[in-house]
Amino acid sequence: MSVELASVRNIGIAAHIDAGKTTTTERILFYAGQTHRMGDVDSGTTTTDFDEQEQQRGITIYSAAVSLPCKGRTINLIDTPGHVDFTAEVERSLRVLDGMVAVFDAKEGVEAQSETVWRQADKYDVPRICFVNKMDRVGADFEASVASIKRNLNANPVVLQIPIGAADTFKGLVDLIEMKAYYYKPEGLGSSFDVSDVPDDLIEAVRVARHELLEAVSETSDVLLEKYLHDEELSSEELRAAVRSATISRQIFPVLCGSAFRYIGVQRLLDAVCDYLPSPLDVPAIQGKDPKHGNQMIELPCDSTGPGVALVFKIVAEKPVDLYYLRVYSGTIKASSRLSNSVTGEKENISRMFRMFAKRRDQIDEAKAGDIVAVIGPKKALTGHTLCDQRRPVVLESIEFPETVISVSVEPKASKDRDKLLECLTALMRQDPTVQIKINEETGQTLVSGMGELHLEVTVRRLRTDMNVDAIVGKPRVSYRETVTAVGEGSGRFDRQFGGRNHFAAIRVRLEPYPYVAGRAHFEVARDIPDGSIEEIYAAAAETGLRDAALSGILGGYPVINWRATLLGGEQHELDSTEVAFENAGRLAFYEAMKASAPALLEPIMDVEVVTADEYFGSIMGDLSARNAVVRDTVMRGTDHVVSAEVPLAQTFGYVTRLRSLSQGRSTATMKPSHYARVSAEAMKKLVG
Repeated sequence: MSVELASVRNIGIAAHIDAGKTTTTERILFYAGQTHRMGDVDSGTTTTDFDEQEQQRGITIYSAAVSLPCKGRTINLIDTPGHVDFTAEVERSLRVLDGMVAVFDAKEGVEAQSETVWRQADKYDVPRICFVNKMDRVGADFEASVASIKRNLNANPVVLQIPIGAADTFKGLVDLIEMKAYYYKPEGLGSSFDVSDVPDDLIEAVRVARHELLEAVSETSDVLLEKYLHDEELSSEELRAAVRSATISRQIFPVLCGSAFRYIGVQRLLDAVCDYLPSPLDVPAIQGKDPKHGNQMIELPCDSTGPGVALVFKIVAEKPVDLYYLRVYSGTIKASSRLSNSVTGEKENISRMFRMFAKRRDQIDEAKAGDIVAVIGPKKALTGHTLCDQRRPVVLESIEFPETVISVSVEPKASKDRDKLLECLTALMRQDPTVQIKINEETGQTLVSGMGELHLEVTVRRLRTDMNVDAIVGKPRVSYRETVTAVGEGSGRFDRQFGGRNHFAAIRVRLEPYPYVAGRAHFEVARDIPDGSIEEIYAAAAETGLRDAALSGILGGYPVINWRATLLGGEQHELDSTEVAFENAGRLAFYEAMKASAPALLEPIMDVEVVTADEYFGSIMGDLSARNAVVRDTVMRGTDHVVSAEVPLAQTFGYVTRLRSLSQGRSTATMKPSHYARVSAEAMKKLVG
């Protein structure tokens, strides 16, 4: 078992959009012997971008998994999207992976989405290798890219290769561990290369880089430090072993270089994946909660003989049945078996099991700890749910996704299609947790929320083309939030008769602002109730009522965030008090307290980065100013201006189209949700009166 697991690599490839992830993946598949012909992003022929929208747009929208044997190892590789609207695909992939290749554009260095995926990898403690791609581009600067990794990501990049030339003169690389130069032959598509001594003009640069490598690695190993201090020669094997250990412990992040488009350096990257990234045995055992023993934490070693435990991390809504992607963390799971969903308590069937190769499915009979597979059979499981042995229940940590920031109304053209529309939207929501559906009770409108304009555009197109629902789509609308800005108190009294009996409850609540901290909930409920005044079961019901009330505020019916509620006390009746009554009293008290707490409306603010040539800089800055942007920073990246700004989401609709018009298509912009901020008094009047 250990021998098999030691040869497994579960990795992902992630980066900013257009850094070359999919092209790099395509080259890896070719060099691993899994494809006989390399596809091309521009022509829509790549293996992992097999969806029609991906091929038409030339971008990755859905994460795609491929399994490939390489040099005696099994690599389970996931190619992830680079566009921020599809960041949920990166989030769920990194949750189940053991290592990552972070790809950077050699001209741009660290870009906006590079920072996002890096933070996501930090969140899940994922070891990384950095690949500085596109060294053949005009303006490529390897040293500047490495410096940006250190500066912008607060990381410790350690260079293992330096490029031979740049832009038009880029033709190979020097390996600092072997101290050899590799020259690639274009006619050999990267499969053939010449190995020679370090060229004379790079001897000094290589000497300095090798010294920095030895110094950095020696600091992570007492044995190597002793040898380094005594000027003893380190063998390539010793150095590789030390780099591997330091990479797995995330003390260093190895940096390689190349050009996937021109077939340079990808084979060495593949070697580095095998040499430096961890196997499932090298990462800490996953922890879960034992629901049978008060949710105490238990460790699950990656052992195929242990109890079966797997996490659902992706669902593909298909006809006639959905496809579920699983990461198996413990035990062996077999086809035609039955597991327990420890989150819902439901039993789930595993009818068939597949090893995935993008859209191709190779049927298998079983999956062992460390495997990533797809199955057919479950009915009720959702992304983040745990499937496990019915006799040994365990709940793994779920997957958290960012909040939606934009919505559109979606209505069927014919009223008879309403049920079909809701059914299809529910299927899309099951597949993509960042798609949210809400029906406005007053207007009857169906609102679909997502992460951005492109995300909603892709979702609506799937609805129309894949699911054959002819829908009418409204204009994008901002998903506002409400909050409180002062301390206020309120009471809720519920005294009614229904269901053949009386229901009585009274609650007093204090509401106050609750500053948001990343990684923590947007609210908190506390108690300051005199002993014995309210029974525990009723206090818990009142808390449920408070949380329910916060789903819809008093200004515009938007969710309420950043609040802290304290139960101060209340009344209960010996015979007439019920949980239902206390839930309703809690809702009434929340709304009453909110009125006294100076409620305010919040709007989502986007973090926008614009890259533009000098000649368009003035007009672009003027346009940002007209959109109420707050410019944080303006720096030079080569000959281009890079503008970082905060812009209200409502002012970003159609911005990319406007930017292309202002710059004749030569400027680019990326944006991601940053935070919520109070809307101006003037805007609030327009929105809620």
